[in-house]
Amino acid sequence: MLEWIVGVVERLGYWGVVLLMFLENLVPPIPSEVVMPLAGFTAARGDLTLLGVVVAGTAGSVIGALPWYYAGALLGTRRLETLASRYGRWLTLSPADIRDASDWFARHGSKAVLIGRLVPGVRTLISVPAGIAGMPLLSFVLWSSIGSMVWAFLLALAGHSLADRYHEVARYFDPASKLVLGLFVLIYVYRLITYRAGIEGEKSP
Repeated sequence: MLEWIVGVVERLGYWGVVLLMFLENLVPPIPSEVVMPLAGFTAARGDLTLLGVVVAGTAGSVIGALPWYYAGALLGTRRLETLASRYGRWLTLSPADIRDASDWFARHGSKAVLIGRLVPGVRTLISVPAGIAGMPLLSFVLWSSIGSMVWAFLLALAGHSLADRYHEVARYFDPASKLVLGLFVLIYVYRLITYRAGIEGEKSP
């Protein structure tokens, strides 16, 4: 995987960074924790510029988030409530939970997207509730861009500073990504075990 990523960046330059960060949002095995430090290292060699790789990484990341945003928008709150009423146990959500979450996202959506784009394991997932809640596209793109740019800059700068030891960045960020993902799994399992159909059903309209 690493050799392939290196090859794409070397052959395509900035467009390679855009492509890889786009795919990173769609294909989990492609980690931004490797792509952006490598791009930063390439900038340190003088083949690219740090500003250029940050812009390219941000663009690819935001473009990659759009399919998930539109998937959430296509699903919508009403359809999700219908799914919750039928498959509440497996979703560990009731229609009332969906409404509460939508109301919360309507109030804090910009903050949620901005912070979510900085959290490993959440960066892609945050696009779905944004679409479900009907967050305006321009607002989503704006806050997603800011969060993605900060993330891309930090990783690229780390790779730029570490030079040919850029791959060490992944050593620290990979465990964090896995920890967040593992936490989500544990929360889901806990909610699944403690889900009570009768109580949840009373919340349904």
